[in-house]
Amino acid sequence: MTQSFAPVVTEQTHAVSVAGFPVELPLVAIKPDLAISLMMVIDLGVRFGEHCGKALADQLSPMEPEIVVGAATLGIPVAIEASRALGLDRYVILQKSPKVHLGSALEQKITSITSKGEQRLLLDDRAVPLLKGKRVVVVDDVVASGSSLKGSIDLVRKAGGNVVGLGVILTEAREWESVLGPDAALVQGLAHIPQFRPGENGRWVARPETL
Repeated sequence: MTQSFAPVVTEQTHAVSVAGFPVELPLVAIKPDLAISLMMVIDLGVRFGEHCGKALADQLSPMEPEIVVGAATLGIPVAIEASRALGLDRYVILQKSPKVHLGSALEQKITSITSKGEQRLLLDDRAVPLLKGKRVVVVDDVVASGSSLKGSIDLVRKAGGNVVGLGVILTEAREWESVLGPDAALVQGLAHIPQFRPGENGRWVARPETL
């Protein structure tokens, strides 16, 4: 029987410059042979969120988006700040748990590198008119496996939206490229982070990446 592995926050950090904003991210071992640098955007302050929103807006504005879509939970502040910086008022949040107002919702199953098991993305059917026929940019905090971002894209398209751009604060490793397929070309990121494997003396080292 396979034993479960409880994630462990290590003493190591990974430094990254997010469009010129330096942050130190803790390394978290999520498997015996795999660690990731964890970014909790809700813990990095208002100034960081505003900075990321403006930087993403600079990259996404040429696509002339009409509305921004983000997924709960950590995609919410990204969607708000990107919408604000783009001069847009409305945005749409995809939920991951049933709400009282989501009696009728479009649904897409996803998985996440930082969450256990299969999850669902839910789009309130009352938000469909906000997306149908509109130029949509989908934003999130990090793209790693690509499943969450792909699920968001699929839901927007089910609602009749035209996905013209994808914006993330961090791209992580390269798995997401094959998962997104042709849509990977739409991704605009502010910084890139590797994944990590065990090295010498109990240290974690960056895994080689295949371009």
